[in-house]
Amino acid sequence: MKFLEKYQKEFAAYDQLDHDFIDDDKIWRQLNEHANPTAAEVRRVLAKAEGCVRLEPEEVAVLIQNQDPQTIEEMYRLAHTLKEEVYGDRIVFFAPLYISDECANNCKYCGFRSSNTAMRRKTLTMEEIEQEVKIMIEEGQKRTVLVYGESPATEVDFMCETIRKVYSVKTEHGEIRRANINCAPLTVEELKKLKEVGIGTFQVFQETYHHETYRQMHPQGTIKGHYRWRLYCMDRAQQAGVDDNGLGVLFGLYDWRFEVMGLLYHTIHLEETFNGVGPHTISFPRITPATDTPFSDHPEYAVSDADFKKLVAILRLSIPYTGLICTAREKDEVRRQVLPFGVSQIDAGTRIGVGAYARSKKANELPDKEQFTICDSRTLDEVVSEICQMGAIPSFCTACYRAGRTGEHFMKVAKSKFVHNYCLPNAIFTLKEYLLDYGSEETRKIGEKVLNEHIERFRGEPVYERIRQIIQRLENGERDLRL
Repeated sequence: MKFLEKYQKEFAAYDQLDHDFIDDDKIWRQLNEHANPTAAEVRRVLAKAEGCVRLEPEEVAVLIQNQDPQTIEEMYRLAHTLKEEVYGDRIVFFAPLYISDECANNCKYCGFRSSNTAMRRKTLTMEEIEQEVKIMIEEGQKRTVLVYGESPATEVDFMCETIRKVYSVKTEHGEIRRANINCAPLTVEELKKLKEVGIGTFQVFQETYHHETYRQMHPQGTIKGHYRWRLYCMDRAQQAGVDDNGLGVLFGLYDWRFEVMGLLYHTIHLEETFNGVGPHTISFPRITPATDTPFSDHPEYAVSDADFKKLVAILRLSIPYTGLICTAREKDEVRRQVLPFGVSQIDAGTRIGVGAYARSKKANELPDKEQFTICDSRTLDEVVSEICQMGAIPSFCTACYRAGRTGEHFMKVAKSKFVHNYCLPNAIFTLKEYLLDYGSEETRKIGEKVLNEHIERFRGEPVYERIRQIIQRLENGERDLRL
């Protein structure tokens, strides 16, 4: 209870608001007003989307309600085009690192919930974190997202210590260069501490934007039971100078159409409040089974594969300059289907559960399910190989974050040729590193082919010789080179 009490004053400020920026009735009214749109209405929205601008709620409602197979295919083609224009054909890789599954919340759908006696609670020690990170590095990982439960065992000072530990671990072949955070909402002062230790993206999922569903899923008397404390967490992040933020919804808690609109309204709120700076990333995981959690086995609002494919494309069309993350909760065949429609980041080689990388290496097996189930359990090397076979380029790049290109700076360059001049060359360099240090023989073969094809795209441009020079330096043993 003391853990909850320290936030009560913060909660009170949000309780005094007459309303927040999610209006449930208005969202449903917009969706209902645009039920069964004509092909002409859909194409008018797509014509605007071609300009790589954020769409308005009424326009997104048209895309959501569109049931016409022909114009849905047109939506998919344009989503692919916009992704290529903004992010190129890069797919950025990362892997989660579970630090703790101790949690004071009791969310109905989550394996970490406090009432789940089937869970064996664990918080990693600094020595155990070092062991996990070493395994991740030796598999080829360069980017991670640290995952914590919400409890007195994992308050902000502990988080800062874990981040410093992750960055301190070095092996013969490298280090983790980018540590994002997936944790509970924090105060402005707590977020300032995270900024000081160099976190990457601060990621918090609203889970569901629907007020009543949120109340049903998150019991009163817990920290997570306060809807607005969570809803405005990115406002506090921006105020703290943490300007690289990630939004997300757990699809399956409520109607997916409403949730897409909620993500859009959240983006609009942030952009209007913070000088055009919206989310850097949006995640859209679907509910998968969790340990001893009946709700997760058969969610009422489960999203079909067809609707999942559609919502990914709509997110890309609606907010074209925002990164879209498709996690390993999805089966590999589903990820293959949606990657062309706007996905820019995926996790691979993922191990869920606290201490899971060490357990996996020792026993050569993956946990069945914990907080949720992983449906794509392939190794990092297998997924890197597949992305190369698709003609795209796997990227482990962290250059923008370490160069301070976040927030307003990132939003300005996302729509420019910055991707072509910087992001694609840097993706080439990080893939070359991976192939030299970690890639299997088969992956090196297909990877070198993709590398050469991408390098040749720059022939005749001023940066071409610089790319060739850096590739040679990597082959000579240098690492962590970037534009």
